[in-house]
Order: sequence, then structure tokens, then C-alpha cells
Amino acid sequence: MGREPEMEEARENGGIGSVLPMSSLMSPSGNEVHISELEGKIVGLYFAANWYPKCEAFTPALTAAYHRLKEHGACFEVVFVSCDENRTSFERFHRAMPWPAVPFGDIGCKKRLSGRFQVEGIPRLVVLAPNGEVVQHDAVELVHRYGDRAFPFTSARVAELEADEQRKFASQTLEKIFSVNGKDYVNGSQEQVPISSLVGKTVGLYFSAHRCAPCIKFTAKLAAIYSNLKGKAEDFEIIYIPMDKEEDGYLRSCSDMPWLALPYDDGASSGELARYFDVREIPTLVVVGPDGKTVTREGRNLVNLYFDMAFPFTDEQIRLLQEMEDEDAKGYPPSLRHTGHRHELSIVSDKSGGGPYICCECDEQGLGWAYQCIACGYEIHLRCGRDMEGRST
Repeated sequence: MGREPEMEEARENGGIGSVLPMSSLMSPSGNEVHISELEGKIVGLYFAANWYPKCEAFTPALTAAYHRLKEHGACFEVVFVSCDENRTSFERFHRAMPWPAVPFGDIGCKKRLSGRFQVEGIPRLVVLAPNGEVVQHDAVELVHRYGDRAFPFTSARVAELEADEQRKFASQTLEKIFSVNGKDYVNGSQEQVPISSLVGKTVGLYFSAHRCAPCIKFTAKLAAIYSNLKGKAEDFEIIYIPMDKEEDGYLRSCSDMPWLALPYDDGASSGELARYFDVREIPTLVVVGPDGKTVTREGRNLVNLYFDMAFPFTDEQIRLLQEMEDEDAKGYPPSLRHTGHRHELSIVSDKSGGGPYICCECDEQGLGWAYQCIACGYEIHLRCGRDMEGRST
């Protein structure tokens, strides 16, 4: 009861008490955390749910940033606002977090917060100043890109980070990229390969992990393309950037790959590189050109679309391939029927309704030209339509 006057004063004078008009929160262990412990701090309201994969993927990134800020004595706190459908899911998810939460049973508070900050999608991280005013309506992107360096999440700090990022990319070299692990080599099959020996080549940085079904599938395709390009004596190399949580997984991955690998160090170097290139999912293929500058972060999609013809992955090469595809499309029928769908499919381009898609026939990336069902959104590659046409018409 002694805290009631403090709460009333906080609500009247602004502060976090004006946003969270309640006496206490709940710690991950179930203990009470008084709202007064948040006063004077920058607070992130974390709207998330156990059932949503993007929340599960973002929570470790936010946790890592949170721990680093705490270690440096930053006046920062996070409050979990659950969007889970039942208490069991809420408690399981909250136990993986180091910060307090709005009690699961306080439905009214959660609804008020969602309405006040217009939360329509998750994960969402609303950052509040000590006076309760909004600093960032959604800092998820900032934490993904910059981690704890985004603190205190102000517009001025974001501008500094973006300017610094532009300077780094402008002066980027292959040696600077790999300076994060303090080593000037990567591992080959039988020997250490100096980074300096790769300068002047097109280098793919392959972020992957052993226990990852999409990685296993893409690794096989990338290995075939790698073999084709090396057979043509192209100046191309790939370096495995391990996202494995254990060294055993790293070693198993290396045994499946015919290219070089970053030495394993419990993920420290890989994590730095993933943040630097803003890698959100695996597998990801970042391509660095002969001058050491980033050519594309969409190497995976380009390999799926164009196979080894995507090399050297430059805008000029992709433009040439798209022009060839436009010309090739003239030889395809305007419509067809396909065994995978009950409606007639019509040919479309990026100018007439096409766009990025996953082919419903081969489950690979598509872009621009497609056979599409206007009513259902079913889409396949032109080549998949041609392959099946004789059997499906």
C-alpha cells in the first residue's frame, strides 16, 4: 500500500508509470518487480509471442544486446508484453528472457498498450524515454542491424550509425571483413589459406549451419555451381561462415562443403559478420567483388534463379540475364494448364503482376516472369510450365 502515492505521482508527472499504470510486473522466475524500478530508465516494450518464428529468432538478438548494455551500466530495461494465447506458452517463452513482463492475466493492460502503440505485427519493440515519450516506434530493425550500439535508440544515434556504416562499406576490403576474428587466414581442406591470396577474386560468404533443412538443400545446389565455375577457371571462391552452435556441427558442415571455412570460435566472428551484413536468416550468400566491396547480399536468390550464369553477380550481369529472359519469354504460350492446379495459368511479368515468388512446382525462388493463376496466386517458373506442359495439358 505504501507505493500507491508513488504510482499516482508517476502517472501525474509522466514517466513509465504513465504508460504502465500498474503496481508491479513479473520476473521470469515469477517474482514481483515494482514499476518504480523502471523509473529514470529507457524502456523497451517488447510485443512478441512464443508461437511466431520471427519472435523466436529476434529474442536472442535482443537478449544479447540487453546483456551487453547491462554490463556497461546502461539505464535500460525491457518489458515483455505477451501476445501468447495461453499461460503455458507465455511462461515458457518468458523463462528464456532476462527481463520482466506484464502479468499474463492482465488482459486489460496488454490491450491498452497494443492500442496505444498501434501494434499490428510482431515482433515489435517500442522504445520509451524516461519521461514516457516514444523514442522509437519499432526498434526491431535497429537491434538486428546494430545490436547494443543502437542504444539509446534516438534519431541522432541512428544517423550516426548509418553514417558510420556507409563509411565502413565505402572503405571495405576483404582483409578488413575478416579482421573481426584476429586471423589473416581461413581453413582449406588440408591447409590454412591466407586471406591475401583471395584478394582480386569474387568471394561468396556462405552463412549456413549443419542442422538446417534449407541449408542442406541449398548447399547441394551451391556445390554443383561452385564446381562448374571452378572448372571454368573462374576467379571465384566461397567461404563458409558457420552459424552452428557447436563445433561438431561446424565440422560436419565442413565435410559436406568443397570450399573454404572461417575457423570456428564459438560463433563470435560469425556473429559479428552476420551483424555487419545484416544476415537475418540462413542460408544466406553474400557476394564480395574483386575490389573487396559488397556486390549483393541476395546471392542465394540469384543462384536459385540463374544458377552459375549469375556469376559474377553484378547488376550488369543480372540485367543481361533479365533481358535474355524477356526475349526467351516470347517463345512461351500465353496460357497453359498444369497438373498442380485446377485453373488455367496465364503468363505474367514483373510489369503485369509478376514479382518475387516461390515456384509451386519446384519450390525454388522465382522473379518476374511466371505462369500465374490470377484467382488463387498459384505461380510456377516458365521453365517448370514448359517441363510439365506435355504431361499436363
